[in-house]
Amino acid sequence: MRNKAVKSSLKTAIRKAREAAAAGDVEKATEYQRAAARQLDKAVSKGVIHKNQAANKKSALASKVATLKG
Repeated sequence: MRNKAVKSSLKTAIRKAREAAAAGDVEKATEYQRAAARQLDKAVSKGVIHKNQAANKKSALASKVATLKG
């Protein structure tokens, strides 16, 4: 049950970052991307997700935000 709560908050953080990127808001997207990366790292340290899965998600978010910055 504890893992479910962590995964749910991860999904929310990632969704916020993606939505901000889709809206074209660079500041919000960057802020949410950093927050999501922090939560992903915490989930890895707790053993909720694998480190490679977190790395893939962080990379995907970072590349979306980077395309906004130009």
